[in-house]
Amino acid sequence: MTEPPRYRALFLGAGPRMHCGVGQFTRLLQETLDKLEPGASTALTLTHTDGTIAETWRAVGSAESVVCNFPIVAWKRVIARPLLALLFARLRGRKVVLIQHEWAGLNGIRRLTYIPALWLANTIVMFSPLVRRELADDRIMRGMVRKCVLAPLPPNIAAPAGFSDSMLLQRLVAARSNGQLIVGHFGSIYPGKQPNGLLEIGAILKQRGLEPLIVYVGSFIRGTDNIEQKFYARVAELGLKGDVIVSGYVASDHEVFGLLGEIDVFCYSLAEGLTARRSSILACVQSGRPLIVTGPALPDEFDHHPRFKELIDRGAILLVPRDADSAAYADRIVTALKRATVPVPFDFDGWWTDVANAVRAQL
Repeated sequence: MTEPPRYRALFLGAGPRMHCGVGQFTRLLQETLDKLEPGASTALTLTHTDGTIAETWRAVGSAESVVCNFPIVAWKRVIARPLLALLFARLRGRKVVLIQHEWAGLNGIRRLTYIPALWLANTIVMFSPLVRRELADDRIMRGMVRKCVLAPLPPNIAAPAGFSDSMLLQRLVAARSNGQLIVGHFGSIYPGKQPNGLLEIGAILKQRGLEPLIVYVGSFIRGTDNIEQKFYARVAELGLKGDVIVSGYVASDHEVFGLLGEIDVFCYSLAEGLTARRSSILACVQSGRPLIVTGPALPDEFDHHPRFKELIDRGAILLVPRDADSAAYADRIVTALKRATVPVPFDFDGWWTDVANAVRAQL
């Protein structure tokens, strides 16, 4: 006789040793679900060495649903094992809940590796109406839209009680004391975030004599786009050598928020506009500094996400028209700095409860 499933959900992950945004999201989601429903979930670690075929088969059988935040970890490193787990889930009559953050903005080769996961999924959880529309516009994958549900994305990290000192933090403190304008960008650096757009804005601020220091708190995502080489080539072309800092990977939340707290204003120039899937925006807002960003492409982008919408309505996030040029962003930065900074209460646990309830409804 077959033993009935013991858990409502099995979360596929890469274990605590894998430090990345995807892994952090999966861990926080499972932790929140366990707070709402103690003992309802378990986890399976899938890496090059963890998660044999037999272990995966047994783990899948122990739960009613399998939740996969794809990719499990860096997409070139662990692809086959999570797909095998999803296949086992379908073979064993388990429900597959796939969490999908992006589509059209993905590297083309990477997107191909996602296609089997979408086919195997019973439900696809997305965080942005724009990403859902991108899937609908894909001639091959548009049929998958019927599986999609929207959920409110929470921030991956919370502002801690204290901050950690670092050489970079001291450099930012010194720059501010010398009257420099520190303009920030937080999160992984890749083409979809248009990091070079901020360089154009920084060049205009420099022309106006504002002495900007452009600080990217994050690191480049390795890929086939040569983004890092193109980035530094553009820095040189714009005459910004010495005016741009890229922190590289920052491991501690205490160090991250120490750096974010020394930034005067954040700015994102996004070709797709602001979407409800931008968790890096939510981290910046927690610093209490003004944030300038391109307005959304869709009027209903935040209808499913009242907490994100409230940040915009309260002025913590300042939108720039989609057809604006770099000079308009520079103008908005100057205007924002003249306003009094009003800290916005941020219920980190509440944000995570919202998404956990949305995912739980699909199990």
